[in-house]
Amino acid sequence: MEKEEQQKLENIYDTSVAGGDNIIAVLQQVQKVFGYVPEEAVDWFSRRMNISASKFYGVITFYSQFHLNPRGKNIITVCSGTVCHVKGAPRITEKLAGDLKLKGGSGTTKDMLFTLENVNCVGACSIAPVVIVNDKVFGKQSPGSMAKNIKSYKE
Repeated sequence: MEKEEQQKLENIYDTSVAGGDNIIAVLQQVQKVFGYVPEEAVDWFSRRMNISASKFYGVITFYSQFHLNPRGKNIITVCSGTVCHVKGAPRITEKLAGDLKLKGGSGTTKDMLFTLENVNCVGACSIAPVVIVNDKVFGKQSPGSMAKNIKSYKE
């Protein structure tokens, strides 16, 4: 780990751990600084706080807010709930994955511009199928309309 990264971890430790062993606060700060939770950071805090790495990973994998891999600048979230699924969400995911050259229907583009993910439900069944790009909700989408909608994010 580089000296600059270690200093970032020290700063997080000083601000997050000073009041007690708060794993969630530490992970939130790590993700805020790095954009995700790197394995090296988990190992560093595990040693520094004398808490097993498995406890950190237990928290990371339990809460969907934490990510173990770098994510793109733009997060595309496709709802895969029952209504969205029936109304075509899998075709939207397939089209977006193809356009973004992602394998398996999810992941992050090589240029780190997009991350495509599926979620179980966004609670907007009346406008299904639903896709969220960052904080913008796109309802009643089709594979073609969603492909057009993400073009502005490529610029």
